[in-house]
Amino acid sequence: MTVPTPQTPSDIINLALKTANVLGVGQVASAEDMNDSFNLLNMMLAQWQRRRYMIYQLITVSKQASGAISYTVGPGGDFNIARPAKLEFAYFRQNANTPLPVSYPLEILRAREDYDRISIKDLNAFPRYAFYDAGYPLANLFVWPIPNNQYEIDITVMQQLQQFQTINDQIVLPPEYAAAMMWNLTLELYALYGLPISPVVEKKAEASMRIIEESNAQIPLLQMPTALRGQNSGTYNIYGDFVIGSSP
Repeated sequence: MTVPTPQTPSDIINLALKTANVLGVGQVASAEDMNDSFNLLNMMLAQWQRRRYMIYQLITVSKQASGAISYTVGPGGDFNIARPAKLEFAYFRQNANTPLPVSYPLEILRAREDYDRISIKDLNAFPRYAFYDAGYPLANLFVWPIPNNQYEIDITVMQQLQQFQTINDQIVLPPEYAAAMMWNLTLELYALYGLPISPVVEKKAEASMRIIEESNAQIPLLQMPTALRGQNSGTYNIYGDFVIGSSP
């Protein structure tokens, strides 16, 4: 007999309640138990959203530059997407509406203090840096020097994991997420009901997270800053403190 894969939050919650021994065979969860478990599931997914290895896809969104010093990012903003926690990558494009647009990477400033050190923030010139101020509910993207309308700004962010509105929503996630949600929700239910943690469930939860991590892993090629490369190229001799082919 084939057992169907969980299709809704209700399926996940019922399995987790049974696995945690909150429900017995043939028992039905109360409305309060379902509501509490549903809230725990959404909170858990919101936490996963902040972990790169839990996100199955990066997306790139664009906005035509307008000469503004900053652009809002979030629902209803200039970049009308779910508000991301940070930028994964950013670039701008010249000649975006031509057959051969040219992309230029932007160096991401990770701290407000780095952006604040810029002396002339209203400078209009060839863009070099992007700073993402993760405000809420709308974040702000600063690109410096300020690009005019000849350029298009592109940001790469993590795909938003599904947040459920009702327990009967259809789960729209890769299939490996179902087991991870069930086993890890079970761990949350142990704490909620004051039950002892099963070592088997703990290992299953950890293994399900590793499977997702391995599936989602994307390791970019190492980029060495120019300042660290020096003037020479070749193989470094650790015993003689020189690069092979250069003068020792």
